[in-house]
Amino acid sequence: MTDTVLTLNAGSSSLKFGLYRLRGGTADPAPLADGHVDGLGSAPHLRIVETGAAHALDHRLPAGADHGAILRLVLDWIARHEDGLRLVAAGHRVVHGGPAFTRPVVVTPETLTRLDALTPLAPLHQPHNLAPIRALAEAAPNLPQVACFDTAFHAGNAPVATHFALPRELTGAGIRRYGFHGLSYEYIASRLPDILGPVAGGRVVVAHLGNGASMCAMKDRRSVASTMGFTALDGLPMGTRSGAIDPGVLLYLMKEKGMGYEALSRLLYRESGLLGVSGISNDMRTLLASDAPEAREAVEIFTYRITRELGSLAAALGGLDALVFTGGIGEHAAPVREAVCRAADWLGLRFNPAANDAGAHCLSSAGSAVAVWVIPTDEDLTIARHTARVVGGPVGEAAGTDER
Repeated sequence: MTDTVLTLNAGSSSLKFGLYRLRGGTADPAPLADGHVDGLGSAPHLRIVETGAAHALDHRLPAGADHGAILRLVLDWIARHEDGLRLVAAGHRVVHGGPAFTRPVVVTPETLTRLDALTPLAPLHQPHNLAPIRALAEAAPNLPQVACFDTAFHAGNAPVATHFALPRELTGAGIRRYGFHGLSYEYIASRLPDILGPVAGGRVVVAHLGNGASMCAMKDRRSVASTMGFTALDGLPMGTRSGAIDPGVLLYLMKEKGMGYEALSRLLYRESGLLGVSGISNDMRTLLASDAPEAREAVEIFTYRITRELGSLAAALGGLDALVFTGGIGEHAAPVREAVCRAADWLGLRFNPAANDAGAHCLSSAGSAVAVWVIPTDEDLTIARHTARVVGGPVGEAAGTDER
């Protein structure tokens, strides 16, 4: 039998998962299959593709099928696999770990209760991250489950980087900057030595750009500062999220427009960002293909904020040795990368537009003081590494993780 771990990353209407084979020694878990479910809440469609195989499993579920029904199908597929697969653990992406969870943990009923209490800090993510944990506990009660936190990579940030200028009792109650996208940043940190060589331990800014977007300053492959804060709402404009906003705007909307919590939450999380500015779409591909001035303005605001934050993070690091793009937009939107790099020539960055247009991984020219790279991220592998380690299996290097 082949020991395997299952990784899960749940959203509001989708569920992504991967299956990994555990290997001996220090070797990374090896991908066996990946899958996704679209249409959660309506008519779910399950698709599983095996690594290196041309065939796939396609299955449409009845309308209203929940996480439990989907995961029972996945467990049945694993159990019936002709290669003899044995599932030994499942690992989950959980966006918010709060101040207490600074490393991956085995999920217990008490853990789940404490994570549920953090839902107000990540209302778009936390309930959906926890739903498959509950469903899998019911479908396979003896299967160990591991929660891996997007906040954990930033847990070592200094107080000067995490504290707001608020009364100390509020800071003591946990109102502080946490940072997110940590599983992605951790994967990139693990890849830097192979790609950057000695520069990997220097001053690096990673831009995780997608429907959710943030940036992280790293020194010695560890987080120093992040653009996201108390929630995953802060920092850069995103697909539908506003990013950083003057708190006075919210006070104004409350007093003058009569907006309460629900209206403000909807505005900031679902109606702003690229969608709000353009009035067209939250999809960068659609905006780049559009001739509408509103689409162009949305892209310009997005890239301007990235260049502003790049300067801030470079200041936090005392300079910049490398800039890395990752995430859906970072990996695929050449015009966004070009706009950011050309605005950063004051840092000594020399941009190679031909390499960018050709989809190359290295985008800096010879003699550039800042190396510029595109590195695809792999959050699922990071989760698989942690899950294998926590349950006592083999695991590759997990650079930059707070192991306290």
